[in-house]
Amino acid sequence: MVDSVVIPAGERSGATGSGGRRGRASTSQFGALGLHLADSRVEASVLGLLDRVEVELRASVASADPFVTEAARHLVEAGGKRFRPLLVALGAQFGDPNAPQVVPAAVVMELTHLATLYHDDVMDEAAVRRGAPSANSRWTNSVAILVGDYLFARAADIAADLGPVAVRLQARTFARLVHGQIAETVGPRPGDDPVAHYLSVIAEKTGSLIATSARFGGMFGGAPSEHVEALAGYGETIGVAFQLSDDLLDIASESVQSGKTPGTDLREGVPTLPVLYACAADDSDASSVRLREILATGPLVDDALHAEALGLLRESPALKRARETVRSYAEDARAQLAPLPETPSRQALESLCDYIADRTS
Repeated sequence: MVDSVVIPAGERSGATGSGGRRGRASTSQFGALGLHLADSRVEASVLGLLDRVEVELRASVASADPFVTEAARHLVEAGGKRFRPLLVALGAQFGDPNAPQVVPAAVVMELTHLATLYHDDVMDEAAVRRGAPSANSRWTNSVAILVGDYLFARAADIAADLGPVAVRLQARTFARLVHGQIAETVGPRPGDDPVAHYLSVIAEKTGSLIATSARFGGMFGGAPSEHVEALAGYGETIGVAFQLSDDLLDIASESVQSGKTPGTDLREGVPTLPVLYACAADDSDASSVRLREILATGPLVDDALHAEALGLLRESPALKRARETVRSYAEDARAQLAPLPETPSRQALESLCDYIADRTS
């Protein structure tokens, strides 16, 4: 899922919830996502909405049981870029961003996302999440699963206050998330195209929730229906593009730009888009043949093989093709914005398309 851009600890939104510098949303969140808000009034509106989301997030996970509260706030307080609430906030700019249901809608989206992270960490046996010990490593797998369930329940409870349409949309989005996770776990079936399967998984696991976030922003902000549909289409496509660009950064970056050590997916045997393209290629040059041989061995835990494969991938036609795919999704996302009026909010969404297209060039 899209959750790898690391924001410095002192600039994370809601690091303390105190209302001071670390308890407030910051323009650093926009920079981390490549967003540019040229209008100061829109920027103030978005930042103010995100501040309110932070307050409501903490209140929404509180429980009569102090342990449940601590575990449920674990990832909330670890920070993150709040991509989904940000899209809710930007979507609401096409209507009334001060409408009373906009903040709860953003909270529903972020709680749903956070719940999936608790479950993901159990499935991935992750030790760290957002620079802090994961819930499963700090407590147990069982606790992490149950806390994820609790957050899903809280999201559903808040969605109920938004009306039956919100409940239905949140439930259908959750169903898509689960379908995507199952498809990823099972893998492509005989006869399936591995690349098409992978892109479908990303659309279900990542794109679906981002699409609903943008939809909620427009819908609860009272935007016209054609604008709401445009926002939803944009959200799904940009979500896929962002995840694919993270795949490329895992290979192409020389630093921790992607939020993790380069080549992590390769070492763990995760079949990301460049790897799938490399495995499916029929290039007969020595480098391509050697790369396919190494990738066929599975997870690259041997340091020498890992370094060799990483070097070959960085120079491969597969990486170039993956870059072209990311750019195609980014341009498709931009095209989805065509029905929206030319406003600073639309320009901000377009700037994200530019950022994604350029960050892996």
